[in-house]
Amino acid sequence: MLGPWQGFLLAGSVVAAAATFATPAGREAAYALLCLAVIGAVAAGVRQHRPARPLGWWLLAAGMGCGAVAHSRWVFQQPATVLNTAVTWTDVVYFSMYLLVAAAVAALSASRRRGAALAGMSEAGIVACTAVVLAWVFLLDPFMNDRDDWSAGAAVLAYPFLDLLVLTMVVRLRFTTRALSRAQQFLVLAVIVVLAADVAYIVAVMAGGRWAGSSFSAAGWLMFLVLLGAAALHPSMAVEPGADESRLPPGNGRWTMAGLLTVVLIGPAATGYALVQDIAEGDLDVIDVVLPLGATAVTSVLLIARLTRASALARRRADDLQAAVEYQATLQQEMSHLALHDPLTGLPNRLHLDRELRARAHHDDPGCLLLLDVDGFKHINESLGHPIGDALLVALGQRLRHTVGPDALLARLGGDEFAVLMPCGDAEAVDNRCADILAAVRRPADIHGHRLHVTISIGVRRLAGSAGSTDALSDADLALYEAKAAGRDRAVTYDAGLRERQLERTELIDRLRTALTAEQFTVYYQPIVTLSTGGFDAVEALVRWFPRPGELVGPDRFIPAAEDSGLIVALGEWVLRQACRDAAGWHRQHGTAVTVNVSPRQLMEPGYAATVDRALRDSGLPPTALILEITEGMLVGAANRDDRTIAQLTALRRQGVRVAVDDFGTGYSSLAYLRDLPIDILKIDRSFLPADGSGTAERQLSFVRTIVDLAHNLRLAAVAEGVETPAQLAVLRELGCDKGQGYHFGRPIGAAETTEVLAAAQLVGA
Repeated sequence: MLGPWQGFLLAGSVVAAAATFATPAGREAAYALLCLAVIGAVAAGVRQHRPARPLGWWLLAAGMGCGAVAHSRWVFQQPATVLNTAVTWTDVVYFSMYLLVAAAVAALSASRRRGAALAGMSEAGIVACTAVVLAWVFLLDPFMNDRDDWSAGAAVLAYPFLDLLVLTMVVRLRFTTRALSRAQQFLVLAVIVVLAADVAYIVAVMAGGRWAGSSFSAAGWLMFLVLLGAAALHPSMAVEPGADESRLPPGNGRWTMAGLLTVVLIGPAATGYALVQDIAEGDLDVIDVVLPLGATAVTSVLLIARLTRASALARRRADDLQAAVEYQATLQQEMSHLALHDPLTGLPNRLHLDRELRARAHHDDPGCLLLLDVDGFKHINESLGHPIGDALLVALGQRLRHTVGPDALLARLGGDEFAVLMPCGDAEAVDNRCADILAAVRRPADIHGHRLHVTISIGVRRLAGSAGSTDALSDADLALYEAKAAGRDRAVTYDAGLRERQLERTELIDRLRTALTAEQFTVYYQPIVTLSTGGFDAVEALVRWFPRPGELVGPDRFIPAAEDSGLIVALGEWVLRQACRDAAGWHRQHGTAVTVNVSPRQLMEPGYAATVDRALRDSGLPPTALILEITEGMLVGAANRDDRTIAQLTALRRQGVRVAVDDFGTGYSSLAYLRDLPIDILKIDRSFLPADGSGTAERQLSFVRTIVDLAHNLRLAAVAEGVETPAQLAVLRELGCDKGQGYHFGRPIGAAETTEVLAAAQLVGA
């Protein structure tokens, strides 16, 4: 199916072919009809394709309007010849069509870029001047020589000048456009066709032809209109007109320069030919010399201007190229810096450190690698937000840079990990440097209104004998892991045994995963006694692992592995649910509560409070019969960094669940923490209970007395751990301690034995 532009081209060609053989009046009617059709095509094309700058097309439509008016007038006005007719208003209207077509072509080749209005004008001027010379030599001069009074033929003489104007705009369009669109191609072809028709018309009139011209001219004028209509309907008419910057002016290519030089040489050649002819005929006038030579001179000036602009453009492009090269070099430097530095802290990154490690691999003293990790940084990010965490890392980076000094390379490896590559020295020097780093990080950091207390763990690897940077980092990471496992806020130096222990830990974690699904864990219970009455107040749930009958893996081995691997969450929930199920019957019969240990990892789970609530509901144990036991370190961490932990403990206490602080006195809790945090019980660490009557025992008793008094003043219960002798029990009763726990009252036993012990204790009490 034909498109609109194809249909217009086909139908218009049929009309043009038929009108070629019509009478003069019929031709004029066909001209007028096609002019009106082009106006309609422009309106339809603008409405359908919506060009961004439709001015050129509306100028074309205006020109066709002038053509329609003039041709309609000529349908009824047919003088014998044009040569005896002065210029009329109809001629003026018709000639306006050429002016508007030239303006339309100019608008359709214009660009919005600054200075583009003059683009291509030197090339167009060169072609136009050459065309002036050719028109004068071969058309106008012979015509004027044959006429005594050529003013009556002014209408005919106007055609070459109007054609030259349109030709100039077409040449400019071609020189300022890299590739003509299909619509622009139709415009160029239409102009070429009308120029050929006009030349044929002038030649025919000079030979004494009729005013309507020859059939060839008529066919050309008709196809001119048909091609304009097809251009207006083609979809490419909406293409944004724009000059090609790379061709303003065009480059000095072989074909471009050869073409311009050929055009320039045509003018003088034609002028020379005309002068020889006029001299031979004795008909040489001033205008015969001035006009061709003037046009040739203008052509030379335009050529010089064009070459000058081309040279300037070449220099500008060379400058731009140099600037681009310099910019690229700067950009490469910046990209290289970014590739080797951390964008947050500005410190060297892992890649930078890796290159430095490789460079030092073959040195006699490659140095010492320290791997640093901020303790609890994840909790700071989660509770206070990443902006606070990022600001803390920047502050720590500045503090570390000042501490390690200029002889060391400080890098940030990502997240909260830093590394220090420094001269090794002796072991004491390394220990002193680590101590300085630990002390520097411990100082409080004021970050956006938050006073943060953080610590850092360090893994140390002496690089002598290291197989490579990857091994060095891996070994330092193992040492760092040991520092974390040993309690954090310390430095550990790598030794070969760490690798073996790491393999054992990996194997242990794999066994833990299997144990969770194979039900290899058992919950034991140790009684907690009210010292004033001797009655069993509660039991503490303690998990035991029996991989095989008779084989026991101690909690001191598998609990740290479960913490590091994250398995503590699943294990802790299993212990909680089992303890609640076992304790539900004991509470109904004896009023016994149960204490369950909670790891920091469990409390960081968003749904931990809901997990406890489900365990209570599923078992039927009242919330008041459950005591959650947290460590003092977790207590300090919660106060420092995490509202989530406090919120979960507070929500559970509202339901009746009590909170105990285990191993109290071994950390560095503030009285403000004890006052503000949701706790009910202080458990005094076993290390404070005296084993004899020495001076050390007196100091230990002072600590116990202080903790008991502190607990009572804060309306908290005091529980002493590790009670093993009657003497210790007597001292605790004398100091007013509320409860005790230890081998003196009973060792941890299974649920069935605990049921029997509680029943026997009730019988004794009765």
